[in-house]
Amino acid sequence: MNKPLRRIALFCGLLVLALLVRSNWLQYVKADSLNAKSENRRVGIERYSHERGNIIVDGKAITGSAVTKGSDFKYKTTWQDGAMWSPITGYASQAFGASQIESINDDILTGNSDSLFFDRTLSMFTGDKKKGGNVVTTLNADAQKAAFNGLKGKKGAVVALDPKTGKILALSSSPSYDPSVFAGNSTKDSDNRQVLLKDKDKPMLNRALRETYPPGSTFKVVTAAAALENGLYKGIDEATNSPDPYPLPDSTKPLNNEGTIPCKNATLKVALQWSCNTVFGKISNDLGNKEMIAEAEKFGFNSEIFTPVRADASVYPEDNRPQNAMAGIGQASNRATPLQMAMVASAVANDGKLMKPYMVDQLTAPNLDVVSKTKPEKMSEPLSAANAQNLQAMMENVVTNGTGKSAQMGNGITVGGKTGTAQHGLNNSEKPYAWFISYAKVNGSSPVAVAVVVEDASANRDDISGGGFAAPIAKAVMQAVINSKN
Repeated sequence: MNKPLRRIALFCGLLVLALLVRSNWLQYVKADSLNAKSENRRVGIERYSHERGNIIVDGKAITGSAVTKGSDFKYKTTWQDGAMWSPITGYASQAFGASQIESINDDILTGNSDSLFFDRTLSMFTGDKKKGGNVVTTLNADAQKAAFNGLKGKKGAVVALDPKTGKILALSSSPSYDPSVFAGNSTKDSDNRQVLLKDKDKPMLNRALRETYPPGSTFKVVTAAAALENGLYKGIDEATNSPDPYPLPDSTKPLNNEGTIPCKNATLKVALQWSCNTVFGKISNDLGNKEMIAEAEKFGFNSEIFTPVRADASVYPEDNRPQNAMAGIGQASNRATPLQMAMVASAVANDGKLMKPYMVDQLTAPNLDVVSKTKPEKMSEPLSAANAQNLQAMMENVVTNGTGKSAQMGNGITVGGKTGTAQHGLNNSEKPYAWFISYAKVNGSSPVAVAVVVEDASANRDDISGGGFAAPIAKAVMQAVINSKN
């Protein structure tokens, strides 16, 4: 070979080598980062070229797939009763990505998870079309429907838990939204989403997980637990030596009760029955800020909770003595999500053990083989079994003889509960939030604990109460769970 030909051959060889290096670099080193780029339309086209897997409740799919017309994205996600289920599922949009379960379990639903490798490989030989796996939830459809209907026309949230396992049975937020209206990538989808984002009632805000409210008197259950766990009293029938009104420490301001109720020197049991501010404000001050924080954190306060969808941290604050006394009755800077207060009721109902809340029971392959299953996990033990049973007696007395009578169910079902009417706004000028936390017991075992909060701006201020607004919703949810087990 003469010299010019050798040079041309060498140059061509270098070009081939450079091509090999570049192609391998792109395919094996840069592939993941290129696939993750939102500008890479090929990824989106492949993602929506096959049917997405489904989210399952009680054995039935609440999501599906529909063919998209006039787009290179072939399929889009659909929902049945989207407004009822979106606080759990979130959305999955061709244009705006995904949220909540649709986002967290996206790799299973799209079929791209490494755990579905065998399923994908088998499909190559059988010729089956690629399809996503499924997410099987812990939700109870009847309980969710009861919660959704109970909140209809109101702002608020409901969370129901299985105290023995931590399974989330219902999780509703109102007002809600239908994710179907912006599941595609058309101009209409974009306009629909903008309408939702600009709505002053914030229908896309998940109030059950992402809104913290002053818990009001429902927090007195935590304060009572702190008193019992720290041995402040020998029992729930011992007098608490509490004045009425109670002078707040380091302050000239007295703490009063609502109306004329028997709170002076009341026992713990009577104090919870009548929701005595004076007794629980004094308990919080007697224990001190550090002890109150410690007990609240055993119930889950001051930490984010992942169900796996993230819930905001509820807050029991570091504060001075008068503010700590007010936080002990669920006011001041004390803030809680509805999920958090359902966890409080759940721990009491489960003899002091708090189970970690979760909403995904199983992930399955398209052929329904189980890929993974969630095991119930104990999160903490906020109070002993003996003290939990004392608190059960106190909460059941609230429903039998106190402010929670509207949650009574009869037919051999025992209900324990606590009402709350939470003040908020500058100088408590806003209309209060109505709370109710509760559990139901059948044959000595509790299958459900519920927290309800209602923020009803249309009601007369004097008519707002936890027993009147929130307890009937909790009762309907508890009844739905019990009926579904019979």
